Amino acid sequence: MKLFLDTGDVDEVRKAAEWGVIDGVTTNPTLIAKSGKGFRETVLKICDLVPGGAISAEVVATDYDTMLKEAMEIASWHEQIVVKVPLIEPGIRLVTSLAERGVRTNVTLVFTVSQALLAAKAGATFISNFVGRVDDVSGDGMEAVAATVDMVEAYGYESEVLVASVRHPQHVVQAVAARAHIATMPLGVMQQLFKHPLTDLGLKRFLDDWNKAGLSIFEPSGVA
Repeated sequence: MKLFLDTGDVDEVRKAAEWGVIDGVTTNPTLIAKSGKGFRETVLKICDLVPGGAISAEVVATDYDTMLKEAMEIASWHEQIVVKVPLIEPGIRLVTSLAERGVRTNVTLVFTVSQALLAAKAGATFISNFVGRVDDVSGDGMEAVAATVDMVEAYGYESEVLVASVRHPQHVVQAVAARAHIATMPLGVMQQLFKHPLTDLGLKRFLDDWNKAGLSIFEPSGVA
């Protein structure tokens, strides 16, 4: 499964990129606004930090003609950019048009398998199924994810299912179980994937034993 970082903060991208495990970055208008930097400037810097990665940048218009102009402008900035499009009627029309032009798209704000079906038929590269926001209203966001994976595979669509609105590591575990292609998450959640109390206890024991023995990986100078 691919791992994407969900952020508009260049410093967060730089930190995660150092681990060598992220495959892309998703942004949205809220995240870009929080960064306090220019849209194009931020997106291009993220592209530099994640070479070859898929970098999602979203249109902000809601009428087709303006959305198309914005999409073509955004796509022209860098070959790694994926145009993010909300699942609304003009948005699905836009995805169809962009697919015909060979422009990759990420359809966002998808909550049901019926919405995902429309995105897949339009030729979306990524389908962003939101889980946390569904859980917030006492639903089960992962049900739609699993159904979308089944739908994509059953009908041979080329779209990849992207689990979005990830709130905690268990969402990532559930995404794996649902056979999702991608999970995108904030830096804090990605950092939590490293954590387990037994890892901390085990490492402490290893290092305590090593230090008590007075051992060193590097031999003292002059020793053959």
